[in-house]
Amino acid sequence: MKEAAPLPPGLAQKSAEPGVSRKKIHRRTIVIDGYRRSDGLWDIEGEIQDVKAVDHVLKTHVHPAHTPIHSMKLRITVDDTLTIRAAEAVTLAAPYNPDCGSVAPVYAGLVGLRIQAGFRGELAKVVGGARGCTHITELVGNLATVAVQTTAGLLPAKETDKPLQLGACHAYRDSGTLVREHFPKWYRAPETKE
Repeated sequence: MKEAAPLPPGLAQKSAEPGVSRKKIHRRTIVIDGYRRSDGLWDIEGEIQDVKAVDHVLKTHVHPAHTPIHSMKLRITVDDTLTIRAAEAVTLAAPYNPDCGSVAPVYAGLVGLRIQAGFRGELAKVVGGARGCTHITELVGNLATVAVQTTAGLLPAKETDKPLQLGACHAYRDSGTLVREHFPKWYRAPETKE
């Protein structure tokens, strides 16, 4: 296995500091964990939380600073084909409860979806727009990514199945060096402009 390429000169030393004073107003945290279950399935659990450092004026009330304005959890259970076998969402904090929290049961509708190419489109059909919660739906996409990361290298790969990561990012583009060297079956030469 090759070592990771070094960072370009100077990149590691560059700071993201803005060079001006500033005051933090908002923090979003997303934490996701992947688990192998004793029954052979996989649980992927995530939580999204938004906290403001200032009071937040809403249509119905003022939400106090330093308390979560959003706190939602989602767990999906997938099998070895990355098909969702169970899904459960819960809203712990939201600005417009009970309306916000009442949508959580719709996420059980994810059962049967398979995490593969086209997953986000299928997701939108089930929980997109007013059918779901913006924040929980955003979390589903992140859980799908973590499901792939959790199971990577632990599931038997079929030679006939295109690996999920191919085509998912620039490094894994079908015309790239990584695919040419390590996934030659799926390599496609770059198109040349005449």
